[in-house]
Amino acid sequence: MRAIWVMSILMGLFGVASVYGADNLKAFPPAESGMVRYVLQLPAQQDESLLKVELLIGQIVHTDAKNRYFLGGKIQQQTIKGFGYTSYKVSKIGPMAGTLIAVNPDEPKVDRFITLGGEPYLIRYNSKLPVVVYVPEGAEVRYRIWSTGAEMKTMEKG
Repeated sequence: MRAIWVMSILMGLFGVASVYGADNLKAFPPAESGMVRYVLQLPAQQDESLLKVELLIGQIVHTDAKNRYFLGGKIQQQTIKGFGYTSYKVSKIGPMAGTLIAVNPDEPKVDRFITLGGEPYLIRYNSKLPVVVYVPEGAEVRYRIWSTGAEMKTMEKG
């Protein structure tokens, strides 16, 4: 009797795991009101430890082409309860700040993707789970893949 009970629990656990393995997005809640959920499913790579994903959150802004701009805001990492998966959230974007280079007022304005200020936000490359980012409506999420070679070098003692 105990063997049947243990077997049924194991089958139930494997059944739940296979459901979420088939569609990992079910673990991530839909976006709240005023927010948008972005999802990135990365392709499998031979050695994913050599890769990182940079998240770039920002907005298209009509501005001059010379000054450097950035938006206020912070990416927060959150853990999905009951699953242990990670998602990322930006609750608020803005205000925009930048350099004060004088520009010719007759120069045409351009549309530019202005990102959050600060250091690049790099996360682990993991093709087994989606990268899920929640941002306010009007914001965009873009990404870059960073890679390195497997070669390591030794530093000199000082």
